[in-house]
Amino acid sequence: MKTMKTFKTRLLTMALLLCNISANAYDFIVDGICYNFLASEGKVQVTYEGSFYGVPYNRCTGNVTIPESVVYNDKTYSVTSIGNWAFSDCTGLTNITIPNSVTSIGNWAFNGCTGLTNITIPNSVTIINSEAFYGCTSLTSFTLPNSVRSIGK
Repeated sequence: MKTMKTFKTRLLTMALLLCNISANAYDFIVDGICYNFLASEGKVQVTYEGSFYGVPYNRCTGNVTIPESVVYNDKTYSVTSIGNWAFSDCTGLTNITIPNSVTSIGNWAFNGCTGLTNITIPNSVTIINSEAFYGCTSLTSFTLPNSVRSIGK
């Protein structure tokens, strides 16, 4: 009886682990960038591609330009934020262009982007959350506008 209970416990544990191995974190993708719908009608945020064992990942490399708006299912959405972990650990990301429609940058948004050398924050951004650029060891150019009212640690 105890052996059967142990077997069922192990089987359930394995099933739960397998369910968490890989999961999508986005609602849709346009031109290689992942987006989530926001509660505000017609607005989206940039997000990460998925998670592997609970760790967010994204595959963006090179120069990435976030558009001011995207079209999905024949509807246009304004890109208003860069979400938590959006580009986390994208070590091949070298340059990011953020549009004037973005007003906030999430926690750990560019965490571990060791290849990122240049970023210009537009005047529309008012909030940069905690550790947004933590581990960006190659960052040599960073423009911070006067519009930023809040910067996390």
